Amino acid sequence: MIWHLVATFSAGLGAAGIAFLLRSITRQKFPKWIIPAFAGLGMLGYQVYFEYNWFEHQTSRQPQGSVVTSSQQSSAIWRPWTFIYPMTTVFTVVDTNNLQKQQINGSSLVEFIEYRFEKKYIDVVTYQKYVLNCTQAQMISVDDASHTVSKPPVNVDRNSRLFAAVCAER
Repeated sequence: MIWHLVATFSAGLGAAGIAFLLRSITRQKFPKWIIPAFAGLGMLGYQVYFEYNWFEHQTSRQPQGSVVTSSQQSSAIWRPWTFIYPMTTVFTVVDTNNLQKQQINGSSLVEFIEYRFEKKYIDVVTYQKYVLNCTQAQMISVDDASHTVSKPPVNVDRNSRLFAAVCAER
């Protein structure tokens, strides 16, 4: 977080330096207000760049074998450019290296952990353990001791990224 703040101020300082250089080259023909205006635009530009690259940055930090199973894009009134080009603020990941597969009564069951990343003022990461019945395409959430958390199983689309990542034959 501190490095993000340092980068924002550095972008503002760099843009103000460019405006100062432009004023010097034109022998002060540009108005004085161009320096703080460029500084503000530089900081805003870096902030927009950082927010739109958050998803790519976070997914690049995931371990080998992680699969993004879903993502959500959103818009906000205080970011009017997001109504034209929404940015990714939430995504879920399954670590396919830690799948626990079992065959019980002819059904293929896979226990896995799904991680949910949310972009807020600080990044929020939550996780939930699930058991997916690949034969019936139904999923149920469990706690750390493998006790059922949700009562009715949730149907999973066989064409979804989650089903493909968890039930793929390896």
